[in-house]
Amino acid sequence: MKYKLFAVSVFIGLLFVSCQEKKSVKNESNSNKKTIRIVSLNGALSEIIYALGYESNLVATDVTSNYPESIHKLPKVGHNRSIQAEGILAQNPDVVVGIQKELNPKVIKQIKASGIKVVLFNQEHSIEGTKKLIQGVKDSLNFDIENDSLNILIDQSINKLEAFEQSPKVLFIYARGAGTILVAGKNTQMDQMISIAGGKNAVDNFESFKPLTAEAIVTANPDVILMFTTGAQSLNGVFDNVPGILQTNAGKNKRIITMDGQYLSGFGPRVGKAALELNEKLGEIFTK
Repeated sequence: MKYKLFAVSVFIGLLFVSCQEKKSVKNESNSNKKTIRIVSLNGALSEIIYALGYESNLVATDVTSNYPESIHKLPKVGHNRSIQAEGILAQNPDVVVGIQKELNPKVIKQIKASGIKVVLFNQEHSIEGTKKLIQGVKDSLNFDIENDSLNILIDQSINKLEAFEQSPKVLFIYARGAGTILVAGKNTQMDQMISIAGGKNAVDNFESFKPLTAEAIVTANPDVILMFTTGAQSLNGVFDNVPGILQTNAGKNKRIITMDGQYLSGFGPRVGKAALELNEKLGEIFTK
């Protein structure tokens, strides 16, 4: 009887030790994940990392990373399209994340040569593309997150979108003062955002961005102008400083919508919210 009791006690003891060892390994694994130092070179990627609860791992970002507000406390390593390796290496990161097409291959090569892991993503400007990007971040950085809460939030906003009987013609104008005024054509993130929000891009005869001309804007004849808030501010009066705009439906009716640039065009975890806000702003104009 004593032998049986002794054997049982030893067995229980071994189970306890085994459980403690497994718990220790799991905690060590989580600890390693939590201490990884990340430099993010894209605003959407930075937002995803924050939204997934790994904001403490970010040690620096590029200047397009402007949300949430607390991200401004982190060091900035420059604009992703003109970034230098030295500024990134100075942050002593374990991993650098970015969007493939935005970064200079020579800079990436320099970073990799220093022994730092670089993870580059291909970003697709769509709802599904954003979901893929979120999953890609989780997988590539080994984030221990099993739920799809971010996707659920995106879908909740998208499901609230109101359809228009006739899609309003929206012209997106990118401006940095009167000297730099461009319009967004097909296959741009703004073209996609306008479509998701229920509008129609007023220009469909070219792709990418092109300089704005008075003739082109009159021909496009948009119902509403869409701009980044900073872009509109840089013109100090959109309807006074954009050639030809007063001859359009948008100009005659003084219809303009302004929104934060990263929020509107970043296609990060707030993409659903941004699309819904644009949809609601269009609704306020065209359902009166």
